[in-house]
This record gives sequence, structure tokens and C-alpha cells, in this order.
Amino acid sequence: MHRRRLLSGAAALTASASLLPALTGTARAAPRAASPGLPSRDAITAVLRRVADQWIGAHTDPGDNGWANATFFSGLLALQRLTGSPRYLAYARGWAEKHAYGLNGGVTTRHADNHCAGQAYLDLYEREPEERKLTAIETSLHRMVYEDQPDKNDDWWWDDALHMAMPPFARIGALRGDPRYWEKLYALYDHTKRVEGGPGLYDAATGLWYRDKRFLPGGITSPAGRPVVWSRGNGWVAGGHTKTLKALPPGEPHTAEYRATLTRLVTAVADVQRDDGFWNVNLADAGHLPGPETSGTSFFLYGTSYAIGAGLVDRSRYLPVAARAWNGLVTAAVHPDGFLGYVQNVGDRPESSQPVTYDSTANFGVGAFLLAGTELARLSWP
Repeated sequence: MHRRRLLSGAAALTASASLLPALTGTARAAPRAASPGLPSRDAITAVLRRVADQWIGAHTDPGDNGWANATFFSGLLALQRLTGSPRYLAYARGWAEKHAYGLNGGVTTRHADNHCAGQAYLDLYEREPEERKLTAIETSLHRMVYEDQPDKNDDWWWDDALHMAMPPFARIGALRGDPRYWEKLYALYDHTKRVEGGPGLYDAATGLWYRDKRFLPGGITSPAGRPVVWSRGNGWVAGGHTKTLKALPPGEPHTAEYRATLTRLVTAVADVQRDDGFWNVNLADAGHLPGPETSGTSFFLYGTSYAIGAGLVDRSRYLPVAARAWNGLVTAAVHPDGFLGYVQNVGDRPESSQPVTYDSTANFGVGAFLLAGTELARLSWP
């Protein structure tokens, strides 16, 4: 999807002034009923294979190397790591070869969406190291770090960018032993979090993120006048933090902040989870286009599962959140043949690509589901 740079919008007000009361209004007064237990690792993996196999079978052409399809391949390669499947590796390799391990916009691109493909190229490099697989993504990031306006840090003006581009900076820095990539990563991240639009897109009072500056207090609201805190936008943030933390060493100067921010996000969304395990498209208004939605739910499951495994949150408190999300997805969204439904397609807010139905799907939603399930499987028994 092509995103245009936005003109300045809402006044720089404190996000907590309007967002916190809205979230308090969506919190539940009574505890939910206990969710069914977590299935075995084998049972989780069987569902993941069914979903991946259905997508591959329906897409003999592996598609473009844009952000949406790259997210699918990130999930597929996570599943390949879990299962060792040569079929998944061959399908991903064929996709990357089709695009010569290149980037949309070429190596001069600064756009985070265009860097998302680099995550899958790095995954393929880890399995079968060949330097040509990293030439485009490394050259592009190197330009931003060292050559092309290295002091320009306002490229990530929407929260999705954190998923698309944080992980490649973290991983190239680790691979090359060059902390300058981590410094640039943090400079870009800090602008998104604390500067973009005036106050930044992060609401410290709640731990949630606005999609972009149009949704800051004084800007776009729901029909009921509540804030718009887009589920998948926050899901992208959870995914970006999770992947980045997987790549960074514990002693990297900003790792502690990334860990704390992911922890706060995971705990915040747990409080507004639906009874059926899903999250609504607007986290701040349960009445705004309510219903199950798979992509945001999958990314929250991914971040929550990682946070449990990494010891960022209490297992006994948050494993039921993860189990409820997984069981809800499998019961409501996974068709008998593995087709994955209830995915809100491309957009930037709750109203985008509506209605979301049992038959709504998208490549990035499948990728998010595969990421979530593979992370959850690590918490389960065989």
C-alpha cells in the first residue's frame, strides 16, 4: 500500500487527557470466565501447518515483495524454523529469488514499508548464508546510518513502521557488530514515540499508541466521540518490539526501554480483551465496529507469548490471555480447510476495509497468525 505523508493535524495535547478515561470505560468490571487450556505444541503446530498449506496451495505465485507479503513470509519462515519444513523454505526461497532479494524503491529508499522484505531475507540468510541475500537491505540501511541525511529521524511517522523497519536495523547491527545501526534505530523510534505530531504517538498513561498524528487528542474520534486507538496499529508495534528484542543483546543501551514498552503494551491490551479472545478494531471504543478481528489479535498474541517466555510478565496471569486468544482464533477464524478469516484488510483505522467477515483474509494476517502460533507453541508441551 502506498502511504502519503500526512499534513499536520491535531494540537499537541497530552494523550492521557482523553485516552485514559476512554480505556477505563472499556475495562470489564468483573473477571472473565476461565478460558480453555492451552493445546499441546503438536496441536498448535498442526493448525499452523493447515493455515500455511492452504495459503501456499492457493497462491502458486508467491507474490510481490511489499510489506504485506513480506509479513506473510516472516510468519512462514518462523513456522519453518519450528517445523524444519523443506517445502516452506523452498517457497520462501523462490519468492526471494523472484525479486533478486531486492527492495521496493531500490536501495535509496527510506520508507519503512520497503524495508520489511529485509526481515525475510535475513531469515533466509540465517538458514543458507550468502552475502547477496543481504546486499539490498544492508545497503539501504547503511545509507540511512552513514550517508543519506544521517541526522534525519522523522521517517517513521506512523506506528506500523515500527514493525516494518525496527527489526532489520536491530539484526544488521547484530550481524555486523556495528552499534551505529542500533543508535539510528533508537533515534527513529524515539521520534515516533515522543516527537511525531507534537507529543509523539505513544500514550505513556495507557501504554498504547495512536496510529499517526491525525488520531492524537483533538483529532479523529469514533462516532461516539471516543479516541481511535487502532488494534492492528498497536499490533504492529507489539510485533516490532518483539522481533527487535529477539535480535538485540541484553546489554544494548535501549533494550531495557523496548522491554518495558512491550510489557506495558501487553498488560494494557489484556485489560480490553474480548470474552471470545479477540480484540476489537478500536481498543478505546468497544462499540465502534465491534466484532472479531484476526490481524490485531494475532499480533497481540505474538507479543504476549514472547513476553511470557522472556519473563517480562507473569506466566500465570497472562498465559490465560494467550490461550483465550489462540482458542478464539482457531474456533472462529480458521476454516476447516485452513483458510484464515476475520482479517481486516489494508487500511489505517477501524473503518478501513469493512466489513470484516468470516471470509475476509489477507497475506499479512496469515503471517501474523503464523508468528503468533509459533511463539505460543514454545510455551506449550509436546
